[in-house]
Order: sequence, then structure tokens, then C-alpha cells
Amino acid sequence: MTQTPCPPLTDADWPPEIADLRDGFAGALNVYRTMAHHPALLRAWAPLRQHVVKDSALGAERSEIVILRAAHRMGSAYEWAHHVHRARALGMAEERIEAMRGDPSGEDGLIARGVDALFDQRRLPPDLEAELAARLGREGVFDLIATVGFYSILGYLLMTYDTPIDAGISA
Repeated sequence: MTQTPCPPLTDADWPPEIADLRDGFAGALNVYRTMAHHPALLRAWAPLRQHVVKDSALGAERSEIVILRAAHRMGSAYEWAHHVHRARALGMAEERIEAMRGDPSGEDGLIARGVDALFDQRRLPPDLEAELAARLGREGVFDLIATVGFYSILGYLLMTYDTPIDAGISA
């Protein structure tokens, strides 16, 4: 097994210029402890994370559906595990969660088609965008696109640096 050049930073190795972020979201998860190798990026990431993770027009359940599908499409075991945990905490059924690896129906299927289009076509075709906008609202479509982009970047970082799934999640 190859040693990663960017393991999650410990508190002792945490960069002083982002000390204020350590006790919040950034210190809580290995993904952000890995991103802390680039303090300016992590600082810039914080406001977008707040919107995508907390303030999205999609709402909590739809956001999780987008993230689960994106994690599946990326092949990111870290994001899949973390967001299965979050989906369960929201009370989502196991069948609904697992369906995001296959061919879900209803609104979840519509969202999955949107995520798949972004991965496969790098855009939402006009008819799919219109269908999503009718169901999610136009801001919801923007947030779907932003969420896929956000979690794709995280997936690239996680898989490049072989970031381990946090102990509380893997348990």
C-alpha cells in the first residue's frame, strides 16, 4: 500500500492560518483535515460548503439523494458511507438509499437522471432541465448542479489522497 502524501492532518499539524476552522466543520471530518493541506482552499471552501450542505434550495432529503447518486457515480466509498449515515439520520429508508445505486423511481429517479446527465453529458439537456425545474424550482436545479460539482471535487480529493473513512462512520 502506498503512503499518501496528504493524510488527514492531526490537531498538532493543523495550519495556524486556519486555526479558527479546526473546531468547526473542518476539524470534524477527514475530508476537511485532508483539504487543510491547502489552507487557502479550505478557507474559500467554507462559505460554499455552508450553502451546499446547509442552505440548499433542495432541502435535506433531496440533497442527500443528489449526493448519494454522485457518490455512487464517482465511486467514492468515503462519500457514499458518510451520506448513507446522513440519510439514515434523516429517517430515509434503506431501500430508498440503496436504490440510488440502481434505477430509482419517482422524484428520486428524476434527480438521479439529472445527476447522471451531468456526469455523462456534462450538462442538463433542455427537456430534463425543464422537468427538474418544474419539480425542484429553478434554484433547486442550480443547487443540484452545484452539489454535483461540489461533491465531485471532494471525491477527486478523497480518492487522490486515499482519505480514510472517519472512524465514527465506518463503525
